[in-house]
Amino acid sequence: MHLVLISGLSGSGKSIALNVLEDAGYFCVDNLPTSLLPALVDQLEESGYQRVAAAVDVRAGAGLAALPGILAALRPRLDLRFLFLNAKDETLVKRFSETRRRHPLARDGRALLEAIREERERLADIGDLGHHIDTSELKPAVLREWVRQFVATDPDAGLTLLFQSFGFKHGVPQDADLVFDVRCLPNPYYDPALRPLTGQDQPVIDFLAAVPDVAAMAEDIRAFVTRWLPAYIRDNRAYLTVAIGCTGGQHRSVYLTEWLAARFRAAGAAAAPGAATADPANPATPALPRVLVRHRELSGNPAPGSAR
Repeated sequence: MHLVLISGLSGSGKSIALNVLEDAGYFCVDNLPTSLLPALVDQLEESGYQRVAAAVDVRAGAGLAALPGILAALRPRLDLRFLFLNAKDETLVKRFSETRRRHPLARDGRALLEAIREERERLADIGDLGHHIDTSELKPAVLREWVRQFVATDPDAGLTLLFQSFGFKHGVPQDADLVFDVRCLPNPYYDPALRPLTGQDQPVIDFLAAVPDVAAMAEDIRAFVTRWLPAYIRDNRAYLTVAIGCTGGQHRSVYLTEWLAARFRAAGAAAAPGAATADPANPATPALPRVLVRHRELSGNPAPGSAR
């Protein structure tokens, strides 16, 4: 059986994620008490269900403390994946204000922000059980696509290396494992002809590729990730998220994210079966089965040309 467990902050997009899985043919259960998870798995497995998704959150109360032990017991017999959705406090406040929905912990006159912070504390112990997605700057369509990518990943294939560009003016992604600041590099934004373009457009690529400091920064990041990637693989991680940030997430971070992903993809493509390394130019680069790219600020959020 393939089981996807979803958790996270109220208002972070758990319903959207569950709807994606339901549309994909999963048997979905929302607001499941954690103590009932083993029984649910047994019953649905006996009934022939192969794909199941369940949402567990702060409404489970004291039962959340038992979740790590329950998952440890289930993992040997299931293809189990855990997705934790997060968002910044100000984003959650805005979403609850727009929808006018009541936060599950907003009782006895408690302020919304206070309820959000208490929920964050209650979920702290389970937040590291799976893969994080920070939905603060994401539109629903982007979150849906990222959930589809997460579900499509083969857990037996090993670690997935995810490169993500972002703009510091919109905040650092909370789901990043490694963060590199490239704001010190020359900025194409100040060239009027390049301003409306992105790091995926050839004129911007040509501009940045011609700058020695850009090439040096790119190679230093590649070398750092290559040096420490085996340690993350030994840690049995499913994902390693490397975030590259410039001011607005449109030019420099996008270019470097694409450059890095291309290098690690080339290493994987060139690897012979069972080989530990692959890139002839960089023989220490580990071969990876899956390399993903995400551009947070190019995902339909800020208008083109409005960020740097």
